Amino acid sequence: MGMLGGMDQDDLAALLAAARDTRFDLHDEAALRAVYPNRPQPASQVKVVDHVHPQYRPFIEAAPFVVLCTQGPRGLDASPRGDAPGFVRIVDERTLLLPDRRGNNRLDSLGNLLTDPRLALMFLVPGCNEALRVNGTGRISTSAVLCEALTVLDKRPASVIVVEVASVYFQCARALMRSRLWEPDARIDRATLPSIGAILGELSRHAIDGAAYDAELPARQRSTLY
Repeated sequence: MGMLGGMDQDDLAALLAAARDTRFDLHDEAALRAVYPNRPQPASQVKVVDHVHPQYRPFIEAAPFVVLCTQGPRGLDASPRGDAPGFVRIVDERTLLLPDRRGNNRLDSLGNLLTDPRLALMFLVPGCNEALRVNGTGRISTSAVLCEALTVLDKRPASVIVVEVASVYFQCARALMRSRLWEPDARIDRATLPSIGAILGELSRHAIDGAAYDAELPARQRSTLY
């Protein structure tokens, strides 16, 4: 059985059967440790701190991209957030400010935080294979002082997530090394993937004109970026 792209129907059927077979599922810590018998190395333990350590601060200040993870009645949510490097503001070693820029108004993440303040952040810095992980809790603030401080191009964020830091640590480079995320020759030609208009057209049963949506999208994104 080869890679997914080269599978025939028999291969796919076997894979689906294996995925649906629950006999090999793990259900407790003992079973999990039997599969992963090696204990974490000291470096995996000492790297975790309960605040933004001076060694970790530069990663947050350099990051133009973070994934915000929340959970609540709306379900789980992982939301990409991005802006100029340092857009997540460090107030002190236990407090971060994450502006909520213009988006699709689904409010999945913010809705979750209303009932469950727990959140996780994963910061990525282009060219750096380590990721920085922050766990904590978040409050949604509409403070004029906070919104003004995080204004970009005269556009204030509608709200600011005030993050109380509980733990901070780096994720080792293996995942990004395997994915070759930053390697120029690993870039995928966007034209080889379905366009946003094509997706919306099909999912809406063509109530949305996909071709028109694609034609208008670049200008709309530029004019509504903030």
